[in-house]
Amino acid sequence: MKSPLLSLPGAVPAEAPDEGVAAHYGDLFREQRALADGSGFVDLSHRGVVTVTGPERLSWLHLLLTQHVSELPPGQATEALVLSAHGHIEHAVYLVDDGETTWMHTEPGNQEALIAYLESMKFFYRVEVADRTEEIAVVHLPAGSISEVPDGAAVRETPHGRDLFLPRADLESFAAVNGPAIGILALEALRVEAHRPRLGLETDHRTIPHELGWIGTAVHLQKGCYRGQETVARVHNLGKPPRRLVFLHLDGSEVHLPPHGTPVRLAADGEEGRQLGFVTTSARHHELGPIALALVKRNVPVDAELMAGGTAAAQEVVVEP
Repeated sequence: MKSPLLSLPGAVPAEAPDEGVAAHYGDLFREQRALADGSGFVDLSHRGVVTVTGPERLSWLHLLLTQHVSELPPGQATEALVLSAHGHIEHAVYLVDDGETTWMHTEPGNQEALIAYLESMKFFYRVEVADRTEEIAVVHLPAGSISEVPDGAAVRETPHGRDLFLPRADLESFAAVNGPAIGILALEALRVEAHRPRLGLETDHRTIPHELGWIGTAVHLQKGCYRGQETVARVHNLGKPPRRLVFLHLDGSEVHLPPHGTPVRLAADGEEGRQLGFVTTSARHHELGPIALALVKRNVPVDAELMAGGTAAAQEVVVEP
């Protein structure tokens, strides 16, 4: 869906997977600094919005998600995953319950597959699942923002800021009061800095939660059964994940950032060396310079100098080997 805020001065459309909103509004680093200081807002109206209503919504979702939500208090934000039978990540949802409705947002275009799965698991539970993407837009207020939340908006408040579920028709009036508008690239740079994974970028078809540090934040280890739980428990109790997320400081002399999927190798082996992983997200940070997240084999030495394509990269541990 194309945001009406793309008509704001300086707006440059974002590329996949964030088509439909602005990459930036003319000054990437100024926007990053504003966001880090708690100013402005980020238009996330391209994300999918799904609601679940009914008296059994939380107990039902508790059976399907990796997170403990059966007693989720109203207003408390959380995040959760849907796993395959083999424990691979299929969906990531960011949710809050307002006492009557569970609100969640997910990756752009992912809501249809998520809803199809949820509908297939309804059975006789008293729940209703709805795609609200066409009528509800998500906007993000950074941590420290003093912007007021419009009446009636559902709010997910986290240490990283607040996600608001607003009527899509109110986007332009919200922007007029709560600017400056900040592009998705600024939010992505701060996400990379904070080592927070994102579905479809840090994940592929065989990613398990342990590889990305999603244990604890999105996966509760003390809850009852859900699809994929056996893999989660086995890896947690008996083994190690095959790969691990790392943070990369990239050589600042390079003009171009290594895109998603760029091979990661040992610097000592050069560009013809064996591939040990791949870049998942890269960004230009207003203080740190070029940075990235990458998924590498668990046995890559934590002190090894790496190469992301042809770019030198120093690694920091995100997930312990």
